[in-house]
Amino acid sequence: MAVPKRKSSRSRRGMRRAHKSLKAPAVSVCPKCKSPKLPHRICPSCGTYRGKVFLTMEEEEF
Repeated sequence: MAVPKRKSSRSRRGMRRAHKSLKAPAVSVCPKCKSPKLPHRICPSCGTYRGKVFLTMEEEEF
């Protein structure tokens, strides 16, 4: 098992952890219904992607 020969300084530890932060997911806007969606994916609200309908959404009746 690998064991460090010397104690890592606070600076080295911080530099190692510099890229571990969480990043917000990229969000784009659907051109048809203007709702937020993930890029390169079908819109969850209207079911379209690049102008084509892939999912048929059913309206709920009250």
